Amino acid sequence: MKLEVLEKDKVYHIYNRGINSETIFNSDENKHYFLKLYSKYLENKADTFAYCLMDNHFHFIIRIVNEKEITQALSNLFNAYAKAFNKQNNRTGSLFEKHFKRIQIINETYLLNLIQYVHLNPKHHLDINYKNFPFSSYQSIISDKPTKLLRNEVIQLFDSKNNFIYCHDFKNEILSEKHMLE
Repeated sequence: MKLEVLEKDKVYHIYNRGINSETIFNSDENKHYFLKLYSKYLENKADTFAYCLMDNHFHFIIRIVNEKEITQALSNLFNAYAKAFNKQNNRTGSLFEKHFKRIQIINETYLLNLIQYVHLNPKHHLDINYKNFPFSSYQSIISDKPTKLLRNEVIQLFDSKNNFIYCHDFKNEILSEKHMLE
């Protein structure tokens, strides 16, 4: 299978899950460590619009800054995390599915919907309030605290912080209604 090359200045949805859908984060400390490694390996190589870490998968929406180093940086991130996780849990072998998935975002509408999808993962998968979920970029985007996220760019995409919040609430309502009808 030929994997799409990650190109400079393009935006991508990067995601993967545990092999056989197994847990890849079994504690908050695991998730904090993964984010620390993400920051270490991807600094100056990618800008981040949004992310969410679930127990058995993750999502990142990034723009490539350094295309020559990004694929190796992502590989280093996943390998470093897998080695630490395996050592901590006395396990061996692959942690993630073979290759991380990558989808190029080609239009703004898709990007807006994807940001909401990523942030609503806790609601969709765990039926918990996405607004308080600590391992998503939602809180950082609505906060005024310093962040490495592309907060201003994300808010601009939604026209305002209030509209960012409104769009997420509206999409959450739709998901809740759909879930109740099933």
